[in-house]
Amino acid sequence: MDKQLTIYFTSDLHSYIYPTDYRSPGERDLGLFKCANRFRKDGSTLVIDGGDLLQGSPLGAYCHDTIGSAAQFGEMMNCCGYDYVTLGNHDFNFGMPYLESYLDALDGCCVCENVRRPDGTSRFPARVRVLENGLRVGLVGIVTDYVNVWERPEHLAGIAVTDPMEAARQALEALRGKTDLTVCVYHGGFERDLASDRVLSATRENIAYRICQELDFDILLTGHQHMSVPGQMVQGTFVVQPLDKGQEFLRVTAVRRNGRWDFSSRTVPAGGSCPDRWLAEFAGMERGAQNWLNQVVGHLPAPMTTDTPVAMAARGNALADLFNTVQLAASGAQISVTSLPNDPAGLPQTVRRQDVLNAYPYANTLTILRITGAVLRQAMERSAEYFTREPDGSLRVSDEFLKPKVEHYNYDYYAGVHYVFDCARPRGSRVVELSVDGRPVADTDTFTACLSSYRASGTGGYECYVGCPVLGEIGTEMSDLLLDFFRVHPERLPLKPGTFRVL
Repeated sequence: MDKQLTIYFTSDLHSYIYPTDYRSPGERDLGLFKCANRFRKDGSTLVIDGGDLLQGSPLGAYCHDTIGSAAQFGEMMNCCGYDYVTLGNHDFNFGMPYLESYLDALDGCCVCENVRRPDGTSRFPARVRVLENGLRVGLVGIVTDYVNVWERPEHLAGIAVTDPMEAARQALEALRGKTDLTVCVYHGGFERDLASDRVLSATRENIAYRICQELDFDILLTGHQHMSVPGQMVQGTFVVQPLDKGQEFLRVTAVRRNGRWDFSSRTVPAGGSCPDRWLAEFAGMERGAQNWLNQVVGHLPAPMTTDTPVAMAARGNALADLFNTVQLAASGAQISVTSLPNDPAGLPQTVRRQDVLNAYPYANTLTILRITGAVLRQAMERSAEYFTREPDGSLRVSDEFLKPKVEHYNYDYYAGVHYVFDCARPRGSRVVELSVDGRPVADTDTFTACLSSYRASGTGGYECYVGCPVLGEIGTEMSDLLLDFFRVHPERLPLKPGTFRVL
């Protein structure tokens, strides 16, 4: 007799629950509720999330900054019938007590094998679920161990995030003989192009392809990269990944026929109507969030608009100037380094709290480094790799910043330094002018530089920062520093624009 398992899988919701993008009025087809209203659950169905739930939207900021608890996210997941979740790197952004407030409220089970207690045991071990039809499903969760690179140590107090590959290997071995089907829920993505097999990244941040090569899970549910993988076999393992913010979910089906498994999947866009009972249950929180988000924090002489990513990178943008100005004011550093999100939101003339949180959606804090002229040049050469010069002379974004994951946020804008990129030159030799205070920069010169804690960790191709002396840490999140800056300068911002050219 055929036996079937159905999985509904979301990942990287980033606290988008309601059908709103927090940018424009009206309902949008995105968010948890617009996905979950399409789940059809029975005794052979599992609803699973791949992590990065707690941070990313203005609602997430409201819950952390005002309520101080993530329990409501657990309650929302309960409404939607989630059976299992794993953790994403951003779920650690506010520390373990906040994360545990979410998990304590969750009816479902967290599986995240490589989050370890001090004694080395898993805090969220693998599970075996027996379905109504008798199928035994083994579930192993893991998260990229780049959490250790990005996260502040105090946010990981009492736990250790270990090698996800080894943790998954051990958990899978322990499940041998106890299951009919194994599922790995991995908050991480693919280090190879799934069409060409070309290596895309040599770091350990994403190892999904290697998991398929070396381990024999039946299904691998992935996330982190925010790219749509509708379902395919990779080295004998069926893999999927949904887009972020609840734009879509995956319906994965596994059918046991004549002693073998057949796998299929369907990518389902968010849509339909949110059940009234869900909206009513959390209406008070949503009203509180909207009132908080709509508070006016300042005014601008004119809106700060955005353009295409390549146009902003080549000509500069007032939003990047604002971020750098705030970082310089907060740190007293000589040089500031910042970046923009993939889809940056500008600022209107009347600025509300919501606008600031949309403009800077990350939970980043700031780090002050002492860097040499050589390190500064290396970092700028990495930024210059963002551009490719076409035969007709036009500029476009280099493929490595677009595939497999769109990474416009890995192009950096600089303040306190004058520079010129010549994109007709080979990579590694594109910085043709570089000066500070009108003086050419020598490799042996030293400077103080303020940058996000994320960038200071060396990620995004900026390994040159690793090992630079840390002069200080600013523990206040950048979004709060921006709000403070508007309070001090409510009518006119004293921006310090970057001075650069891209040839």
